[in-house]
Amino acid sequence: MQDIHYKFKKDSERKAFDLEHRTKIKFNMSQYDVAVEQGKLQYKNLELARKRAHAIKHRVVNNLEEYLIEFAANFEKNGGKLIWAVDEKEAVKEILTIMSRHEAKHVVKSKSMTSEEIELNEALEVNDIESLETDLGEYIVQLAGEKPYHIVTPAMHKSSNDIAELFHEKINAPAESTPAEMTHYVRERIRQKFVDADVGITGANFMIADTGAICITENEGNALMSVSFPKVHISIVGIEKIIPTITDLDLFWPLLATHGTGQHLTTYNSIITGSKKDNEKDGPEVMYLVLLDNNRSKVLKKLEYRAAMMCIRCGACLNACPVYKNIGGHSYGTTYSGPIGAVITPHLKGMENYKHLSFASSLCGNCSEVCPVNIPLHEMLLYNRNESVKSGFSKSSEKFSINGMKYFLKSRKRIDMLKGGMKNLGMQMFFTRTWGSRRDLPKFAKKSFKEMWAEKKGTK
Repeated sequence: MQDIHYKFKKDSERKAFDLEHRTKIKFNMSQYDVAVEQGKLQYKNLELARKRAHAIKHRVVNNLEEYLIEFAANFEKNGGKLIWAVDEKEAVKEILTIMSRHEAKHVVKSKSMTSEEIELNEALEVNDIESLETDLGEYIVQLAGEKPYHIVTPAMHKSSNDIAELFHEKINAPAESTPAEMTHYVRERIRQKFVDADVGITGANFMIADTGAICITENEGNALMSVSFPKVHISIVGIEKIIPTITDLDLFWPLLATHGTGQHLTTYNSIITGSKKDNEKDGPEVMYLVLLDNNRSKVLKKLEYRAAMMCIRCGACLNACPVYKNIGGHSYGTTYSGPIGAVITPHLKGMENYKHLSFASSLCGNCSEVCPVNIPLHEMLLYNRNESVKSGFSKSSEKFSINGMKYFLKSRKRIDMLKGGMKNLGMQMFFTRTWGSRRDLPKFAKKSFKEMWAEKKGTK
């Protein structure tokens, strides 16, 4: 536990004071902000759209069993093969079984945070199965030997010069390549991989209960090719990704696009209803869907956290968060970073090990303000903090300081016993190490407000 906490603090400090990192993130975030402001102009009443999306997802997470049963029945009716995975180990085991059954040695993957959650690439590599990320951002971080930096834009922390240097070093691309040239180079390099792949793996942005279909939204077409060329398609999806009907996509696809990248609608939007039919030429011969729980049901059991399962993974809360903008995505040490990651990770991976993420927040509420489905993220961070304390995961020093502050703050007399000089001395003694290493500590006035008021009124 201490190792995870300590690493988070050290990584956060290193990134927060890395001026080069800050410059790159500031630039990339500014591009996002401009695009999103323009994208939102397509809405006559954005707040109404958010309320409708919230109402639909609220109904889903509160009746998830019913919607999952409906989806499962329709998906299997379409010819898909459904696998229920309790946790990441079971999900990986089932996927490796599929690989063995089809004698698969080459896999193409489109962007999937759920596959990152179960660390699928690592498992495939251990079993001598080549797994190639075909999303450009994911391809970049895979080449660099890194994890995705951001839910939507995995390589946000890299400049075009960084990527050109990486490509030159790893795949012998010209050192002075432009972004367009690099994109073309990668496209040419991986095109044959789609044709030769034994299995294509994707995630899904939504599952539609009334049609038994999965929906994928993307900007590059690699997910569509990962589905179309290989004979086997595996989709890995969290159980919470349900929407009730196909008509709900009219609402959710534009919301996801606008808040994720600032587009009116993402370039490629696919509705996949299973393996190819007898009269179809394209598509996989067999489709598997791995439905992953991995402690999501644990979150759903708690009313105060249930709304976190409404998330559509647009990444807006990350881009709005002042903490994320300073410490970056890798500092979190988790699949899901930023405010949504700080809310759900302590429940998905253990409160004792990850409770610190909920304390790494200014509680400004900006994350809740920008969420397209109105999740009260900053309130949930407070619930997490409360739960971690009640569970006994606080340090003795924290308990001592809180109890000491409570003792003095509950009594006006005790507060007034300590004059300004003594209060400043106490501040230096107890808070310099915690708060003061990178900032100037506040100074108490020589006289309290009560004393100054009494002097003003002449009652002293």
